[in-house]
Amino acid sequence: ESDIALLDLVTSASIACGAHAGSDEVMRNTARAAADRGVVIGAHPGYRDRAGFGRREMAMPAASLAAEIVAQVMALAKCCDAVGVKLRYVKPHGALYTTAARDQGVALTIAAAMRDIDRDLIVLTLPRCALAVEARTAGLTVAREAFIDRNYEDDGSLVPRGNERATIRDSAVAADRALAMVRDGVVTSISGAVVSIDPDSLCVHSDSVNALAIVSATRSRLERAGFPCAPFAR
Repeated sequence: ESDIALLDLVTSASIACGAHAGSDEVMRNTARAAADRGVVIGAHPGYRDRAGFGRREMAMPAASLAAEIVAQVMALAKCCDAVGVKLRYVKPHGALYTTAARDQGVALTIAAAMRDIDRDLIVLTLPRCALAVEARTAGLTVAREAFIDRNYEDDGSLVPRGNERATIRDSAVAADRALAMVRDGVVTSISGAVVSIDPDSLCVHSDSVNALAIVSATRSRLERAGFPCAPFAR
């Protein structure tokens, strides 16, 4: 129910593809709910690790990882087709996202798999990270993502979830950070450094504490400041 409520406020939704979470039925239902609201849909493939919700890094041969990415993305693409919309982007989940951001080999594998699936798919990831570089090299479009419910290191990477300061729960703080990201293209790191990010898309995790309040406050804050919310992928 909370996920459906979020769909009334967001402009894009990254849907789990049955590995770290979800099922064919959940994917179909979520895709239909998103389509009904005009929300752009992206695939959110992750490590096949339900116990750890895909947030534990797993060593995988490149061929196995590529096959996993293809299977997960195609499963959601099929659900999108069933409800009459097109899958527009791919954003790796959890540990796969953070690994691809720093590991060139994993990034190359994901980019190559996406190119083989559909060259029109947009890659949603951190600015200037390994996945962004490899995706552009593969001829894919990259959208830069910023997180309003997570804290940042000085180098623009996310503070690991094991750190008690990794997440932001205060909706007002998150909304103010979102405005700085959009208006000024910067975020303040956990140490107080100003980091350039210039995002195309802002992320809030649906399982974050206070997620609905954060999204609501952020959208209101941005729109009051003259920044209407619209999908980054058309």
